[in-house]
Amino acid sequence: MDKNSSIYIAGHTGLIGSAITRILKQKGYKNLILKKRDELDLGIQKDVERFFEKERPEYVFICAGRTGGIKANIEKGADFIYENSIINLNLIHFSHIFNVKKLLYIGCSCMYPVNCPQPMKEEYLLTGKIEKTNEPYAIAKIMGLKMCQAYNEQYKTEFLTVIGGNVYGSGEKQFDEGAHVIPALIKKFYIAKKENLKEIEIWGTGNAKRDFIYVDDIANACIFLMENYNGKEIINIGTGRGTSIKEIVEVLKEISGFKGKIIFNEKMPEGAGIRILDIEKIKKLGWVPEYNIYEGLKLTYKWFTEKYGK
Repeated sequence: MDKNSSIYIAGHTGLIGSAITRILKQKGYKNLILKKRDELDLGIQKDVERFFEKERPEYVFICAGRTGGIKANIEKGADFIYENSIINLNLIHFSHIFNVKKLLYIGCSCMYPVNCPQPMKEEYLLTGKIEKTNEPYAIAKIMGLKMCQAYNEQYKTEFLTVIGGNVYGSGEKQFDEGAHVIPALIKKFYIAKKENLKEIEIWGTGNAKRDFIYVDDIANACIFLMENYNGKEIINIGTGRGTSIKEIVEVLKEISGFKGKIIFNEKMPEGAGIRILDIEKIKKLGWVPEYNIYEGLKLTYKWFTEKYGK
């Protein structure tokens, strides 16, 4: 990519997409193509075709899609598999039809088998069953990965798939019970502190570990790969470190100033026990994360209180 390249960020208002857009602008990229959902519905094939025919982007970041936490995945599995599948089908197919030079598709760590060896190497994909609560979403994301690989093989496209850890950070929009774990916890602690509650209930045992990555880190990694990587191998983007929900809770308790009791409801689901990404491949290419979990949570909590706090 050069500074005048036409670059389409699908999902530019979402968590990862907004960070990629912000950082590209900071780096001096001048020709960004940005469309909100009311301007372009990625689920409508004809609309996506007309968009690509008119705009002719040279580079595409696929950050669009429906996401959520365990509760949302359990209750809205049909929506998750349908919406994400059709978005991927349309964007990847028309990127090929209209000769996009390079595409970066963002997958997620729940694509890996539930009992995957840790840390998870890229070659472990599709070697076992998917964790049940994430299955519809994960299958839709895997389909996008296989579609990129199939188009690369058949049409010699340059469609790169990355697999991100559990992304959190400034720009998050969903903080209710259907949200991912960190934004849901941030809202819980903020309300508990504000209303002087005596206790907070957390789903699960608190022992589940995830590879939590601050949004600016994954955005920088995606841009780094688009600028510097010409291969077609799957690449993990994470921290290479597992952080338990209990650790997250303790940090947020400190940051928020909440003094009450923490109750872990072990009857509620918490997903796979451990999910950590092996990031040796991207480290060898020259990228490493900048933010540790404390720094990232502090920035995210501050952003939340400034944007949503009253």
